[in-house]
Amino acid sequence: MPLKRRGPLQLAQREVDEIKKQVESLVKDVESQVGSTEDTFRRCQELQMSAEKMVKTIKKLTKADELAPVGNYDQRKQEEERRLQNIMERLNTLSLQLSPPGPSATAGDVSREDSVDEDDDEDNSDDDSDEDEKKAVKPPPQSDSRIYTALSDFKGEQEGDLSVRRGEVLRVIRKSADGWWLAQDTKGNRGVVPKTFLKIGSGLDDEDSEDEDEDDEDEESEEEEDQDSAELTNDRDKQSASHSNWSTVRKALTEIDATDVLSAMGAIPSGFRPSTLNKLLVEEGVTYRGSHYIQPELSQSQLSFKDLFLDADTGRVRARQVQTCVCFTLWSCRMIPTPGVGVQVLSRHVRLCAFDGTQVLSNIHTVRAAYNPKSPKTWSFSPRMTGILPTLMDGDCFLRCNSTSPDFGILFELGVTFIRISTGERGDLSCGWAFLKLTDDTGNSLSNRTYELPVNGGTPYERDVALEASATRGSPASVFQQMLQARRHPKLIVKLKSVNSRTRTQLSILPDTLLHCLSCVHLLALHRQLLADTLLMDRPTMQNADLICSPILSTFPVLLEQTDLLDALRSAWLDAESNMSRAQKRDLSYLKQEFGKVYMSSVYFLLHSPSLPGHRWADPASEEQRARVIYATLEALKHNQHTTGQSGGPEIFADPAHTHLAFDVAELTFDLLRVAR
Repeated sequence: MPLKRRGPLQLAQREVDEIKKQVESLVKDVESQVGSTEDTFRRCQELQMSAEKMVKTIKKLTKADELAPVGNYDQRKQEEERRLQNIMERLNTLSLQLSPPGPSATAGDVSREDSVDEDDDEDNSDDDSDEDEKKAVKPPPQSDSRIYTALSDFKGEQEGDLSVRRGEVLRVIRKSADGWWLAQDTKGNRGVVPKTFLKIGSGLDDEDSEDEDEDDEDEESEEEEDQDSAELTNDRDKQSASHSNWSTVRKALTEIDATDVLSAMGAIPSGFRPSTLNKLLVEEGVTYRGSHYIQPELSQSQLSFKDLFLDADTGRVRARQVQTCVCFTLWSCRMIPTPGVGVQVLSRHVRLCAFDGTQVLSNIHTVRAAYNPKSPKTWSFSPRMTGILPTLMDGDCFLRCNSTSPDFGILFELGVTFIRISTGERGDLSCGWAFLKLTDDTGNSLSNRTYELPVNGGTPYERDVALEASATRGSPASVFQQMLQARRHPKLIVKLKSVNSRTRTQLSILPDTLLHCLSCVHLLALHRQLLADTLLMDRPTMQNADLICSPILSTFPVLLEQTDLLDALRSAWLDAESNMSRAQKRDLSYLKQEFGKVYMSSVYFLLHSPSLPGHRWADPASEEQRARVIYATLEALKHNQHTTGQSGGPEIFADPAHTHLAFDVAELTFDLLRVAR
């Protein structure tokens, strides 16, 4: 009987097991002092490199690579990543223990970092490693482009600054766009120094050419910066205890730049972190966006759909019950610390998603908070205003999800998008997070009432990190003091609520996993019905995967990312519904026909209008200009409809009074194979 072939994940598990055995053997040799320190240190470095390569290999694995179906694939993959993380932490501790002490060792370590970088560039050949180790005892060459000289004295004023004297030679490790560079002096001390205090080279001659040198510095290749970043990552655990004041800043040096410096300057309160959910939205493409989750999901065989079916008797989408379907309202946030001077806040918002303590289980939805300068630590949602409330500011939301995890709930990440006034850099910060577990200790669903959730500092993967506003000294003596202290703690107020039967029916035909605004449920339901008609009734066969001519299906998902256009569709559809009779509102075929006309004569036209600026998050100027264009275009199209008595006709696209971008096949066709989940 032939041996069973192992899949990539199982092979990776075996390699992790092998690395773990080698690490345990290395630890025993260190404890029993077997072999020389240099040999042991070399083995530790080799295992570190193997572990890092393994991490990259596992991150690239996907479920589609497996030879056969694997149960709990994502969970198993995460377990292997956690095992490797523990192994790497253990190796870093060993590396710190085995590295030679003293300033001379620091210089040697710096040179060894250079040798490791060269070793990586040459595919880790053994010959090159030997040559690099011989060079490790030599000081860095003075002609190195990373060697700089201090032009004048600089005394560090904040935690993380490096004090230098005129003429002192420094080695620049990391260059940031904000002008604060991470450098290391000859004694091994590290910190940030303004680039204006530095001159390339090891001498103070030719000071007149300083400007030219700085121009050359800015034009250095990205490859060198990547090498510097890798050196910092490999060396960050080898610093002595005397440099612990830098530990709060160096942790994220390879990830962000503006946030590090602002933290060191005290412009960001303690407990603030780079936004975890924003990072997922930016780096993972459409994986965590609502436009991805409203697309149909294929079954395991990929020959049919998993969550989209038609009722043969009524022709409507068949309702599907899921494990969790809740509706809730964001009320307010209290006692939220505010960023300090030097930054301008562009947006205060809450990003929310389904979460089980380890991973995000749904799309990430954003609700912007209303801000009153008279009460800067209080955020409110769903402000009263004339007309329809924008989707972006609507705190009434729903969540559908099929997770059976006992720790399942809703994760709320309070965030701000800011711009640094001095440099113009933009960034996203997390001001804390809260979690609402949707079941009690016995596994029953929570009752519909208001919940006050404590806001924690740090990230959702950190515990016991307090925000600046919640830091207290000592324990309160009296009950009255305890009440006053409780009022100072940051809180998020959320209310679980019920909805009417019509909304419940519309929710039941939506995808099994989706988190969005309640005011858009009727539009999402109509889109779902059109999707089912096109895919389940109009295709020649269920195996046919040709491009489908449907401008609505191809462009509607974009509206979930550009909510101002979704509001435009809500407004246009509200006007259309106001002119319908009760019988027409109950006629599904009539509703679908009218929805198509309204969509084509409003949102579809706007999507391809040359006068509409591109969508950009938290850009007040762009948002105001888009609002003016949307309002003016809708009014012009509405006037054209009243004049001609028709809506959604092709004549509006040929009217010289209404310019339109050239047609593209992508905006007219729905590609099932590309968008299906």
